[in-house]
Amino acid sequence: MKPATEHTLSKVPELTLIFWIIKIAATTLGETGGDAVSMSMNLGYLVGTAIFAVVFLLAVAAQIQARGFHPFLYWTTIIATTTVGTTLADFADRSLGIGYAGGASLLLVLLMSSLLIWYRALGSVSVASVSSPKAEMFYWVTIMFSQTLGTALGDWTADTAGLGYAGGAMVFGALLLLVVAAYYRTKISHTVLFWAAFILTRPLGAVVGDFLDKPLNAGGLALSRYSASLVLLVFIVACILIFEHRASKTSH
Repeated sequence: MKPATEHTLSKVPELTLIFWIIKIAATTLGETGGDAVSMSMNLGYLVGTAIFAVVFLLAVAAQIQARGFHPFLYWTTIIATTTVGTTLADFADRSLGIGYAGGASLLLVLLMSSLLIWYRALGSVSVASVSSPKAEMFYWVTIMFSQTLGTALGDWTADTAGLGYAGGAMVFGALLLLVVAAYYRTKISHTVLFWAAFILTRPLGAVVGDFLDKPLNAGGLALSRYSASLVLLVFIVACILIFEHRASKTSH
């Protein structure tokens, strides 16, 4: 007979403050790292997307095969979603010529479709329900779409809307604060608020990443994409090593 507590923990982390700090750092790394491969290495968005897609698929496969929650594996998979999201969004927006509005609209439809199919298949899109390989597949596909949408939104806000990188960071930072206020002050579904926050951290990371590595005449700091990516990676690793990370309790 199996222990009653065998499936009480999932393979995703608890939603703590350090989770969100690492998430923002990971999304920023996704922007600088994705740009380093596709732009600094001159490989282009399509080749960059192909490279990161392979990394993403391998990381997701390892995550699903794992028997428990492993912080380094989890955050490696998150970083993989942010890098492939960066190059995929840039490919859709620029190489396909559909623009930021077209790319963001397409990705929003894909994200909403993923959540709807997940809900219809399993009855919940809550992180607390991610305790089976099928739920994990939906979880990671949805995250990949959310990261890609976030990249498109960040670029759209900073470039087309004319807010610049600092202005875009202020906008998405303010929206995240509103989500936090809604979490504590309203009865809005925490699942809805989680996905709203998860999506919003990506454009915040995108504009911060662009602010770090874009030229001075474009409103950036002109830092090396490689050095910025390395500093962000070291920060993420330090956060994983220093702080305690526990698996989220499932709803079962």
